[in-house]
Amino acid sequence: MSNGPVGRDEALTAKRERILERWLRTVLETYPADTARFLDGVADPFGNPVGHTLRTGLASLYDALAGGRSAAELAAAADGIVRIRAVQEFAPSAAVGFVHALRAILREELAGAGLAESERAALEDGVDRMALAAFDVYVRCREKLFEIRVREIREARSVAARVGA
Repeated sequence: MSNGPVGRDEALTAKRERILERWLRTVLETYPADTARFLDGVADPFGNPVGHTLRTGLASLYDALAGGRSAAELAAAADGIVRIRAVQEFAPSAAVGFVHALRAILREELAGAGLAESERAALEDGVDRMALAAFDVYVRCREKLFEIRVREIREARSVAARVGA
């Protein structure tokens, strides 16, 4: 067993569960206390689809980051979480801010891992790419919500015009 520098992939694999647990806790803190307890406490994906989506989505995002995936793959991994947060009326910064929280967690958890500066920089670049991909997903979701609202208003006006005629 070597005491030399550890590679990024090894460090991310070794700390995966701890980092994911801390990241989930950070995301849950963005919700009211009662909601956070429910999201964390009910494991059934049918009884708690939001909590399930948070857990599986964060794991997918982490694995995509660890694997150096493309922006499209990062966006696909972020999709479920960001869709939920877009519908829940989070501000854009709060809706995708959970991605930036990962940066601080990674810095703390990997501080003693012996990563080269270039590996740390590549990891932080990955978090930035993840945040941009998440923001793209958020914008698409919000645009779709506004399209639905406009269509509903038009349909209501159309019905009102026919009833009034």
